[in-house]
Amino acid sequence: MMPLASRRLDEFLNACVHLSPHTRRAYRADLERLRRYCDSHGISDWKGLDRNAAQAFVAWCRQGGLGARSVQRVLSVLRSFFRFLLERGLASSNPTRELRAPRRRQRLPRLLDVDQAGHFVAPPVLDSTPLVVRDRAILELFYSSGLRLSELVGLDLGHFEAGVACVQVVGKGGRQRRLPVGRCALEALEHWLRLRPGLAAAHEKALFVGRHGRRLQQRGVQHLFRRRAAQSGGAVVHPHMLRHSFASHLLESGADLRSVQELLGHASVRTTQIYTHLDFQHLAGVYDRAHPRARQRTAASDAMTNPLRAQPGAKPALRPGAEPGRRRR
Repeated sequence: MMPLASRRLDEFLNACVHLSPHTRRAYRADLERLRRYCDSHGISDWKGLDRNAAQAFVAWCRQGGLGARSVQRVLSVLRSFFRFLLERGLASSNPTRELRAPRRRQRLPRLLDVDQAGHFVAPPVLDSTPLVVRDRAILELFYSSGLRLSELVGLDLGHFEAGVACVQVVGKGGRQRRLPVGRCALEALEHWLRLRPGLAAAHEKALFVGRHGRRLQQRGVQHLFRRRAAQSGGAVVHPHMLRHSFASHLLESGADLRSVQELLGHASVRTTQIYTHLDFQHLAGVYDRAHPRARQRTAASDAMTNPLRAQPGAKPALRPGAEPGRRRR
């Protein structure tokens, strides 16, 4: 590929200042994949990448082992890149406009039921060292407000408003939203803020800091989750699983879909609708346990529809639905 054409890739990435560092790294990897494809197929200029070549590139990605979700992201990056070229008069058309991404199989998110979530975020044995108190505040806030990992580590002191029990976060696309903070999370945060000055470096504005006094990074939070999962003796739990649990438990308690969408910061309600499937599974479980006609089903039919239900006393550690009976945080 000609140096000038390669330079356009760098110019596009430099223009993506609104994206998170993680997203920019993913964009760079996808565009490097495109550059390799063009080099190997004799395409020296972006005008030489027509619709057929773009479609062949997508097929090449699939043959290389990329899944449907990753190919969808690649196409999204290419569309944005060619819009960038069109705006600057560097391309005559967008060859990806009419390309369709492969449909991916929709998988229901894994989550914790209410009791499991409560046990995970509030371990029974606690000491009052600053890092332990910080960890408790992080876990409580994740479950209380449904934050993304990037949103939590991006919080500054000024984003938390204790007087009105809310926190302001910056989500995807730079969209801001204010979220309520539950009583348990509020108490944990106030406890952490009393101890934070003894750990934070001078002039550090991050709400959560590490052992060296600087802003806590995503890797540190991920390590916290692995450590907490090992302590609880359960399956692996990641930060987004608490976000899934937050959304599903709200719907189980009667929250409407639009409200949950706003709390999660989803641009489209279609993204939030995945949790209605989880809520239906929960309701179906309640029906199976309570309705007399449901209880009359044979063990054989139970075994066919749900092998776990056919085993007396069997209960999965993580289930795609939540049990009622514990107060919401």
